[in-house]
Amino acid sequence: MSDRTDRTRNTPLGAGRVLRPRAWTAPVRAMSRILNTEDSPRPTREVGPDRSAVVDCALYVEGVRQPGTWNYADALAAARRQPHAFVWLGLHEPGLREMTGIAATYGLHELAVEDAVKAQQRPKLEQFGDVSFLVLRTARYCEHTELTETSEVVETGQVMLFIGPDFLISVRHGDACRLAPVRADLESTRDLLLHGPWAVAYAVTDRVVDVYLEVADQIEDDLDVLEAEVFDRQSHGRIQRIYQMKRELVEFKRAVVPLQRPMMTLTAQVNREVPKEIRRYFRDVQDHLSRTVEQVNSYDDLLNSILQARLAQVTVDQNNDMRKIAAWAAIAAVWTAIAGIYGMNFENMPELKMTYGYPVVLALMLGISMALYRWFRRNGWL
Repeated sequence: MSDRTDRTRNTPLGAGRVLRPRAWTAPVRAMSRILNTEDSPRPTREVGPDRSAVVDCALYVEGVRQPGTWNYADALAAARRQPHAFVWLGLHEPGLREMTGIAATYGLHELAVEDAVKAQQRPKLEQFGDVSFLVLRTARYCEHTELTETSEVVETGQVMLFIGPDFLISVRHGDACRLAPVRADLESTRDLLLHGPWAVAYAVTDRVVDVYLEVADQIEDDLDVLEAEVFDRQSHGRIQRIYQMKRELVEFKRAVVPLQRPMMTLTAQVNREVPKEIRRYFRDVQDHLSRTVEQVNSYDDLLNSILQARLAQVTVDQNNDMRKIAAWAAIAAVWTAIAGIYGMNFENMPELKMTYGYPVVLALMLGISMALYRWFRRNGWL
């Protein structure tokens, strides 16, 4: 099981969960512990072929957001006219036409644009000239009162970041991790925003990994309940639920494990794209990612053990059933054997002329059956 020294259980197994606080070491850790997505207001957006995917577009100068509503082209032009300025353009599930227009303005590579629209990518980090393309897979725990064969435990999505010298474009797919609270928290931390677009990239990555930790802790609660039910002799845990949990864990694992390589690249000393100060923050994120990977791997091993234990229980139950059937068959064989012998139509058979032969034979068969029954009961067959 994973290390639980840094968290306190607030609820019993199977009950509703309460988010557990952690003690962070990074100086800006409070920035990442934002409100849950369920508590955040969800703006209504127009749905249709002509809707805009732009959620927010802001110009930052010296770490301060500039007032006004900005068009993404005007914001970029203004950022390039001033020192220490950059644009953060937030998009939600953009279409190809709109993304192509943004790419033409910001000079994005067509391959990265195609990946951003399709949103079926593994976590990765690619370099296209002076623009870095970072792909993250987001995850969110789905609350449920009981784990069933069809329960959705983990919901995943994607966040893709285009990080340039004077801009950052975040493309979000799905609702597993919203970025509006990250933006609001960053805007109250001017010292961090002074580091430019890579500070935003750190904040988004930090939030995604923090949610990984929350999901991992809640999955552990589900595994505890599942394990208790499997070893409870009064409960008949279905193997389908174990397989469903394994499928959900695999989905979560696909989001977490591949992110290790991009994080190693971001924290490498030879990486000159990321400012030295921000690399320190990314190393903190890498530490928490490593912990999550260890948890996920241990959960996978635990699920395999639970599955093997359940299969062993099924085998034992089947053996017990077969022993009971064999015991009753042995008892019935006594009656069948004796009745079969006396059912043969021979003239010279012993005890055929006895007055009490019939009740004596019945008593003999009953006595042997009772003796066998007691013997089988004493040896645990019945």
